[in-house]
Amino acid sequence: MADEAELREQMTEAFEGADYPISSPMDLVPALPNGPGTKFESEEFSMTAMELNTKLDGGDFPYENVDAFVDDVIEQLKEQDYL
Repeated sequence: MADEAELREQMTEAFEGADYPISSPMDLVPALPNGPGTKFESEEFSMTAMELNTKLDGGDFPYENVDAFVDDVIEQLKEQDYL
């Protein structure tokens, strides 16, 4: 099972440089260290930012800050049994 705290830390670090509030996933791309290819990994979990975007239900945009965005991503990953 993937370590939720480890993934949360990786995602927060990757997405915190975005210009919040964000109104779409495209607002995050400039902040990502490796663009859409930025990878999040923990144990057997491995997914790029682009793959993440295809797995999520579109989100509840706009997000006012990185914590709100990452909380939603983690919750959706749990709901889909990735975590």
